Amino acid sequence: MIDLHGMTSPNVRKIFIALEELGLQYRFHHVKVLLGEQFGPRFRALNPNSKVPVIVDHDGLDGEPVTVFESGAILLYLAEKAGRFLPSTRGAHYEMLQWLMLQVANVGPMLGQLNHYVMYAAEGNDYSLRRYRNEALRLYALLDERLADRRFLAGDYGLADIATWPWLAYLERHGQSWAQYPNLRRWHDAIALRPAVTRALEAIARIEKDDAATMAEASPATLDRFFNRTGP
Repeated sequence: MIDLHGMTSPNVRKIFIALEELGLQYRFHHVKVLLGEQFGPRFRALNPNSKVPVIVDHDGLDGEPVTVFESGAILLYLAEKAGRFLPSTRGAHYEMLQWLMLQVANVGPMLGQLNHYVMYAAEGNDYSLRRYRNEALRLYALLDERLADRRFLAGDYGLADIATWPWLAYLERHGQSWAQYPNLRRWHDAIALRPAVTRALEAIARIEKDDAATMAEASPATLDRFFNRTGP
């Protein structure tokens, strides 16, 4: 059994999708990040970086419990455990890895920062907003170009697609239209129809109310800590 600790952010959604795609048994544990639960000693024993997601596999690769944090590392761990989504040739393996790392190092951080400045930042951040918007648009165009002559980001459907797909939920919120990115839309819609993705989204929908409840309960001080507006 695998314990998944998280909430409903894109980095957690990708782990839901991977677990469903790989057919691995799991239990979900909601972490009240807006109330600072991730900074407590119990959670920091799982991840000293105080971030979700984290998994605890009670039947690890060597038969011993294993804790893994960082969503890219979790995806690779789960793929190795299940023996799927790991290309058999060296070239295909590194093609997958580079597009997975592109999501981890670029798509997630840049789109996530744009989300922050669009939805939460105070006035007076025109430079930051412009910087992250331009970078997000560059990445949307890059992904669309990549998908112009292929169905998926790296060979067959796999980890790079699973990692990237949840972040595309913000495209319209970022002021973009799917009509601007026809290849990206085709890819996105095809993945949305996968049964495992449908199951993952159903599971996520059941816990969205928990995120909403913690947002309603959060104080200005806990939100400042969550957004790191007051320092450590």
